[in-house]
Amino acid sequence: MTSGFPNDYAIAIAATKGESDTSKILYVQVPSALRSQWGLASNPDLVGQQVDVTGALESYFSHPGMTGTSAIALADGSTPEEPEEPGEPGEPTDPGSYYDGTAGLTGSALKSKLHDIISNNTALSYDQVWDGIKDVDEDPQNTANVVLLYQGTSSPKSNNGGDVDNWNREHVWAKSHGDFGTSNGPGTDLHHLRPTDVTVNSDRGNLDFDNGGSENDEAPGNYTDSDSWEPRDEVKGDVARMIFYMAVRYEAGDRVDLEVNDQVNNGSNPYMGRLSVLKQWSQQDPPDAFEQRRNERIFDNWQGNRNPFIDHPEWVESIW
Repeated sequence: MTSGFPNDYAIAIAATKGESDTSKILYVQVPSALRSQWGLASNPDLVGQQVDVTGALESYFSHPGMTGTSAIALADGSTPEEPEEPGEPGEPTDPGSYYDGTAGLTGSALKSKLHDIISNNTALSYDQVWDGIKDVDEDPQNTANVVLLYQGTSSPKSNNGGDVDNWNREHVWAKSHGDFGTSNGPGTDLHHLRPTDVTVNSDRGNLDFDNGGSENDEAPGNYTDSDSWEPRDEVKGDVARMIFYMAVRYEAGDRVDLEVNDQVNNGSNPYMGRLSVLKQWSQQDPPDAFEQRRNERIFDNWQGNRNPFIDHPEWVESIW
């Protein structure tokens, strides 16, 4: 592609200008702090320029690539203009105009406006979700690991898979609730996909969320009974905000229309509960640095959309 760039999220570099062989092209992730200077949608005149790029060589969208890009400069050492200073780790980037048009809205009007805003996103494949989780759920204390949602423990990124004691991809909004499976979109949305121990994932199954039950042997602090799952206190709010995100992102006209209700035992219906409990959890466990960093990375590196209830927790009460 040499014109009509859809966004500023990535650039492609090669040894020769005009290279079309994808095996000889390196795909480079462009973080939000550098997009205004280096994104090709905003700066199409940069096509063909020689650049020096600093980052980590690893697969990016199933191609040879570079992620964690920390610097880009023209070959002569110059930049189009000074980039903005990035925030501290875990510090949310000011969404700026992202939520334009929401001021003064409540109820269904706010829900509808947020749906319009966050629906402008990139849908990943289920294979891409592995790499996405390894990025957005990375352990801040050990970058070779991810933090498991329900246990809160750190596990090697390389330990993903389907065997006992591996970690896999937990659909926090159970994929059978609406029967969307692992289809691109609701089945691959990083805003509700988290790393969990295979056994714990199986124990949670497709249960709705509620208080009470017996403590899970593999994940102390989590409780379960015949019709519900209660996560540990440290992620109760995280779980609630992921459910609220899904109920706003996927509406009538999308592949599935998801809604939150005040019930459990929702089965294959496109509902998740229990609403009253999820609202309590969101209040008692506000967004922390890890959750905010995760939101930023999904926005910057993968999908280009945000979870509004991490940026504005008060909107939970405004809508529900």
